[in-house]
Amino acid sequence: MKLPPLRIYALAYLVFLYAPIVLLPIFAFNDGTIIAFPLKGFTTEWFAQMLANDTLGRALKNSLIIAVSSAVMATCFGIFAARAASRFNFPGKGGIIGLIMLPLVLPEIIVAVSLLVVLLGMGVTLSIFTVMLGHILICTPYAIAILNTAFNSLDRSLEEAAYDLGETKWSTFRLITLPLVMPGLISSFLISFTISLDEFIIAFFLAGNEPTLPTYIFSQLRFPKQIPMIMALGTCLVLASIVLLTIAEYFRRRGIARTGGKDTGGFL
Repeated sequence: MKLPPLRIYALAYLVFLYAPIVLLPIFAFNDGTIIAFPLKGFTTEWFAQMLANDTLGRALKNSLIIAVSSAVMATCFGIFAARAASRFNFPGKGGIIGLIMLPLVLPEIIVAVSLLVVLLGMGVTLSIFTVMLGHILICTPYAIAILNTAFNSLDRSLEEAAYDLGETKWSTFRLITLPLVMPGLISSFLISFTISLDEFIIAFFLAGNEPTLPTYIFSQLRFPKQIPMIMALGTCLVLASIVLLTIAEYFRRRGIARTGGKDTGGFL
């Protein structure tokens, strides 16, 4: 059976995209410093070397602090924006929402350089805090996109019934709305966390002397003897990203099913 050209192209694209990810764990367990076939043997030495590296531990700690803080703030901002976009009409609504979502389409290097110029002009010292600000800017549009679906899928009659029964807007939001969109909140947090943890360009420009995990990996690529350890680290990061994205997709679909909305496609 002859495959159509479009299907051949799609298969070739998928192989090109995912082959490096498949090869990553293979070389992570290879008993050799040269990344090439044939393999020399099986070893876990590079994982032990990774766990014993203090600088890597510091970079991981910084990245986790940045990722958790950025995910929490991006999700909070996403709640405000998604709630306003789904429930209220106000002058310039389309333009304001479009401006908030702009980082989705802007090249990250432009965002990073712009933030660097502004922060240095304000006299702000580069640190993990400045990286956090950049990651919040990048992650917030993703949080809004997820939470927009959650809020738009929510039946407004539930809120109106709560108002009729004497609940205030705040108590209705806390007792009715928030529990129903909770899967979307969890999904938003996990996606924002994953994006922040893996982000390199903004961290490279705004971290100063504080290493983050992506910048540490980049700095070690200059040393051939460190490449196997980076392969081991990359394997762990890929597995962590897959787990987090799977959990996020699960909660996204659960939220849509819970609110009775229609699934228009997700991350997986």
